[in-house]
Amino acid sequence: MKSIKCKDLGGACDLEFLGSTFEEIEAQSKQHGMEMFQNNNHQHLEAMEAMKDLYSNENEFAKWYQGKKDYFDNLPE
Repeated sequence: MKSIKCKDLGGACDLEFLGSTFEEIEAQSKQHGMEMFQNNNHQHLEAMEAMKDLYSNENEFAKWYQGKKDYFDNLPE
């Protein structure tokens, strides 16, 4: 089991996501993002806004995603 923080994925807090695969972490991060959006959490909304440009560029997003996946894969268990 590995852990990675919200802010390590471009978010705004120290909440840790736990999982055996990056896909598990990704699902938790998305759920957390949706909750923060629904709660109108200002810090997370700013982080989401900053990420919006990244999502609009497929190549940049793919590089970012692979970098985060590689980071996770190299974390100790």
